[in-house]
Amino acid sequence: MKKISLVLAIAFGAVFFVWSQSECGYAQTSTWKIDPAHSSVNFEISHMAVSHVHGSLTNVSGIVELNDKDITKSSVEATIDTTTVSTGVVMRDNTLKSDDFFNVQKYPQITFRSSSLRRNKGTVQLLGNLTLNGVTRSVTLDLDGPSPPQTMSGKTISGFSATGLIRRSDFTFGSSKFNTVIGDDVKFTIDVEIEKQ
Repeated sequence: MKKISLVLAIAFGAVFFVWSQSECGYAQTSTWKIDPAHSSVNFEISHMAVSHVHGSLTNVSGIVELNDKDITKSSVEATIDTTTVSTGVVMRDNTLKSDDFFNVQKYPQITFRSSSLRRNKGTVQLLGNLTLNGVTRSVTLDLDGPSPPQTMSGKTISGFSATGLIRRSDFTFGSSKFNTVIGDDVKFTIDVEIEKQ
């Protein structure tokens, strides 16, 4: 009888250990890769204080470490290809690629690395360091997602969006000669599709 009790105690202990590890989040983190073909950044900036110019950047890549039990224990690292900037007007795009703005020859990428996630009034906020034109600043993004995973052709995918606002002046972005033409605030949305690894 004592032997059976000992076996049951060991079995129960093992089950409890696995359960407690799971509850603590040790077994909940999975790695996801950002799919550049289905990810982009869209931005908006005022022009002459009367209208808005819209543009996009593509070829977004990176890694998401996703904690299924607690989203605030997740992390994101991403890079954005500045050479892909497009507003639909070739002359304007060439100006944006020049050293007056993105300076794509010297800074071909924008990088983002999360520092934390937090819940705030029913939403999840993604905090991290954004490096643009060699300048790194802390930014806060409002997160929408991730969406429920879908499996197709053997691949499991999900996605999320993040919206935020940065000031050009914080990143010394854009020659001062354009200050009377375009606004300082840049609104943007990052849409990414991620594939489970």
